[in-house]
Amino acid sequence: MRGKTTFSKIVVGELDYTGKMELGHNVAMGYYAQDQAESLDSSKTVFETLDDVARGPIRTKLRDILGSFLFSGEDIDKKVSVLSGGERGRLALAKLLLEPVNLLVLDEPTNHLDMHSKDTLKQALKNYDGAMIIVSHDRDFLDGLTEKVYEFKDQGVKQHIGGVYEFLAKTKFESIQEFSAKAKVETAPQQDKKPKNKEDYKERKAREKDLRNAKNRADKLEKEISVIEKEIADLDELMLDAEAYKTALETRDVFKEYQDKQNLLESKMTEWEEAVNKHDSLSNQ
Repeated sequence: MRGKTTFSKIVVGELDYTGKMELGHNVAMGYYAQDQAESLDSSKTVFETLDDVARGPIRTKLRDILGSFLFSGEDIDKKVSVLSGGERGRLALAKLLLEPVNLLVLDEPTNHLDMHSKDTLKQALKNYDGAMIIVSHDRDFLDGLTEKVYEFKDQGVKQHIGGVYEFLAKTKFESIQEFSAKAKVETAPQQDKKPKNKEDYKERKAREKDLRNAKNRADKLEKEISVIEKEIADLDELMLDAEAYKTALETRDVFKEYQDKQNLLESKMTEWEEAVNKHDSLSNQ
C-alpha cells in the first residue's frame, strides 16, 4: 500500500494532513526512511558518523557497536562516500539507534540490506528499550520483533495482538500482499451499473477493460512476489548452512543472487502498488 509511507511521514511530522495527531508525553522520535542512508554526510568517516551523535559513556563502545553492524578494522575509517548501499543502510541504522529517542519509526528498514545485515538490525531492535512502529513487507524480519499488528480498514483501525504470522493465520491469508489486495477490493466503491450521463458506451467499455487489466496485472505480480519471497527464503536458509554455502560458492555467486532477488522484490512491490492504485483510481471514476 502506498499509504504506509504517507502514514509514517504524518507520524514524524514530515507531511501536512487533515486531522489530528497527538504524541504522548515526553515522546522523542527517531525516523528511518527508505532514502535515509542517502542523507549521511559523505565527507565523514564511518566512525565520525557515530561519534557525532553519541553522548556519554556509550562513546567508549563505538567500535563494538560498529562491529555489531559489520564494520570492523579499517572499515571504520572509510569515508561514507565509498560505502555501498547496504553499508550506508547499516550505518544509518546504527546512527539512529544511538540517538536519544524513545520511539523509532522505521519505513522499510530492510530494503538494500543483505541477510547478515538484516539479522544484525533485528537483534539490535530486539535489544531496544523504546517503542517501535515498523512498516515492512518482510515477514521473516517482522517475525518475533512485533507484538501488535494494526489493520487499517473501513476508515478505522483495528489492533491485533501478536506478530505478523499470527495475524495472517487469523485472517487466513498466505502473505501481506494477498491481504492488502483483498482489502483494497473490498473497500473500493462499487461501479454504477448504469452508464453516467456524460459517459458514452465506448468510454465505459474502455474503462472496464482498463480496470480488468489493472486487476489482472496486480494478481500476476502478487504471484510473482510470492515466488521471489520463497526464493529469498531458500537463499537465507542456504547461507545459514556453512557447508552448503561453501559448496554452492564453487559454482555460483550466492550473495549476488541474494542481492539481485532483493532488488527484484523491491521492484515488483513497486509495480504491484502501482497496479493496485491504478485499479483503485479507475474504480473511483
